[in-house]
Amino acid sequence: MLQEPSVTACFTGLTETDWQIHRIAQSVETQSSSSEDLFASPLSPPPPPRTYKPCFVCQDKSSGYHYGVSACEGCKGFFRRSVQKNMVYTCHRDSNCIINKITRNRCQYCRLQRCFAAGMSKESVRNDRSKRKEKKETPKMTIIETYELTAELGGVVENICRAHRETFPSLCQLGKYTTNSSSDTRIQLDLGLWDKFSELATKCIIKVVEFAKRVPGFTGLTITDQITLLKAACLDILILRICTRYTPDQDTMTFSDGLTLTRTQIHNAGFGPLTDQVFTFAGQLLPLEMDDTESGLLSAICLVSGDRQDLEEPSKVEVLQEPLLEALKIYSRKRRPSMPLMFPKVLMKITDLRSISAKGAERVVTLKMEIPGSMPPLIQEMLEEMENLQKQSEEEQRADKNITPTHTPCPHST
Repeated sequence: MLQEPSVTACFTGLTETDWQIHRIAQSVETQSSSSEDLFASPLSPPPPPRTYKPCFVCQDKSSGYHYGVSACEGCKGFFRRSVQKNMVYTCHRDSNCIINKITRNRCQYCRLQRCFAAGMSKESVRNDRSKRKEKKETPKMTIIETYELTAELGGVVENICRAHRETFPSLCQLGKYTTNSSSDTRIQLDLGLWDKFSELATKCIIKVVEFAKRVPGFTGLTITDQITLLKAACLDILILRICTRYTPDQDTMTFSDGLTLTRTQIHNAGFGPLTDQVFTFAGQLLPLEMDDTESGLLSAICLVSGDRQDLEEPSKVEVLQEPLLEALKIYSRKRRPSMPLMFPKVLMKITDLRSISAKGAERVVTLKMEIPGSMPPLIQEMLEEMENLQKQSEEEQRADKNITPTHTPCPHST
């Protein structure tokens, strides 16, 4: 069998001369390798120390060029604030104070003059400010969405708008006339104005009933639900309508026959303590700039509300309200594409209307005691629901007051 030669056996046949040559070659090879490593990765010299230019204003260390000159952070900020706020300083000495790192905060007047003398530019501050504004305003850009009514919703809008206009003429269509009756001071009740107001109110209620019958799907409800919705929403719609005929310059409101009354006369005609709240609401409608279509849709939404009490089919009423809400949303956004929040603002007016109507129910109770005769029958019928709600609310409040956490003894325990 063949055996592998050992390391010792490999070197046995070498002569002494061969061995020395082998040792020298190894030494040269090692030195050459070390020399190559030395030249391949020479040690880099340390970086020179950072030098700071002095601030041209106070000789502190400069942080760079600011507004045209080499300046420190302190003088940069001082100059920017002074220019942006149009600061006016005063020197209490000779307007020639020494400005350096230590004394720069002692005299703002001389420091600002030194900034100008060093070459700082007001225009650079203004340009810098406008650039920052542009950067801040960029994320606020909004995408204007487009809205289109479907054929079905378009038909709803058209029907409601026509029904509103034919049962409620706009202010520009009326021939205004006035009266001097009790126009100077507020009194409890002007019977002449009350007679005129109750006559006009009766006619307006008839028009509201006519409008309701033309709201899509309303006559498909049960007769009981139709009456319930009309009684609950009648005052809301009447207030909304009269408030859209508010003239802020004269602080007047105009009824459907053209009669125009001042705030004082409205008070004396029967509105009483409700007057100012109604006029405030009218003023809040002005910025919305609602047109006839939006007023009609909002009236229809007030009418067809599934949350009214004593409804037989509230879910059916809610189904009727959905297309009205969608139509108002799309129409208002299409009319004002850059104002997407207008729809919720308009819709929130329903809450205000209900609040005023609740106060109106209180007014009806006191008004009955002020008028010499009985309430006109149609007004009485339309306001019965509001009176019942008012009585129910008062009973609930009294019940809450009578509830106490203490133990009540049994009547037979005595």
